[in-house]
Amino acid sequence: MPGLDQLLKEIEQAESAGRKLKNWQPEQEGSIDIRITIDGNWYHEGRVFQRPALVKLFAGVLRKEESGYYLVTPVEKLSIRVDDAPFVATMVERVFDNNQQALVFTTNLDERVVADDRHPIRVEIDPLNQEPRPYILVRDQLEALIGRNAFYDLLNLSKESTLDGKHILTISSMGTEFILGCTDNPE
Repeated sequence: MPGLDQLLKEIEQAESAGRKLKNWQPEQEGSIDIRITIDGNWYHEGRVFQRPALVKLFAGVLRKEESGYYLVTPVEKLSIRVDDAPFVATMVERVFDNNQQALVFTTNLDERVVADDRHPIRVEIDPLNQEPRPYILVRDQLEALIGRNAFYDLLNLSKESTLDGKHILTISSMGTEFILGCTDNPE
């Protein structure tokens, strides 16, 4: 793995390219039968995409707005369906650089992101099963659901603290601390 400085530079370059997408306001709008399922698979007209390069190409022009998710080009904006988050963080690595811990996530599309104040980790509780649903912001309002194995790795690296009298699990990356959950039994 490249050094942390090199990795941060690569991520910044990718984000810079993505900022151009935010400025595109195409006149033609429509929808296309593309769906991203909770496991990060992409489907077109009910069939899974077989070419990872095509999925990565579409992911590069994916944008989230208040009204939903869109594939955006300078000419056209097409709505698609996303069941949860458009990406899945399948792996997390802990890297130290100058005694600073960085958590480096890799998504199902081989995109890497370092958890920090611009790429926060957040955890929701699923109202149906009361299980944690962890996410990391990848870029421009696009999140990755942190996969079960990666979340267990985070929990193993976490430390227990107290906040407002409750026992919580926290983890830090790039000087930012994130709360992963409460260890107290619910009443």
